Amino acid sequence: MAIQRQQLDDIFSYHAPSPEQQENYEAIRDAAKQFAETIILNSPPSADQTAAIRKVREAVMTANAAIALEGRF
Repeated sequence: MAIQRQQLDDIFSYHAPSPEQQENYEAIRDAAKQFAETIILNSPPSADQTAAIRKVREAVMTANAAIALEGRF
């Protein structure tokens, strides 16, 4: 399905979080931080460790987008 201009406007605009959304953001961020700490504690410093942390960060950002866009995309 092609993305329409109106959808782009929605995707790339600021979405102020509701109190409930703020709690969701914090829960995801806290869980991701704990997972990232587990990765650091249990794997040797390396390019793979860096990539793993980067992917956790990407997962948080994508989950945040799901919250902000309320599952529309």
